[in-house]
Amino acid sequence: MDMNEAPIPGEEPPNLRFLRILVTVLTATMIAGLLVIIALIVIRFSGESRVSLPDEITLPDGATATAFTQGAGWYAVVTADQRILIFDIASGAMTQEIAISH
Repeated sequence: MDMNEAPIPGEEPPNLRFLRILVTVLTATMIAGLLVIIALIVIRFSGESRVSLPDEITLPDGATATAFTQGAGWYAVVTADQRILIFDIASGAMTQEIAISH
């Protein structure tokens, strides 16, 4: 093919065809990945929550809660006066008090 000759219409270079296939495969892969991520998010957050918070927590007089955390069978409240109060989930009774010193 001479440099002055015009390319035949309808014929594309092999590199362009390969690039078109690569872009199509990449687009399909990205769409499939996005759909999988959306499905996983929906599955994860549509189920019942595993965290069961107590309806009410009775703190000692003068205590103000600043943080809350929960473990297996217990929950803890950090108070403004630098104490950690550990409660039993089943009974709601305080089982331990830990003073924070720093």
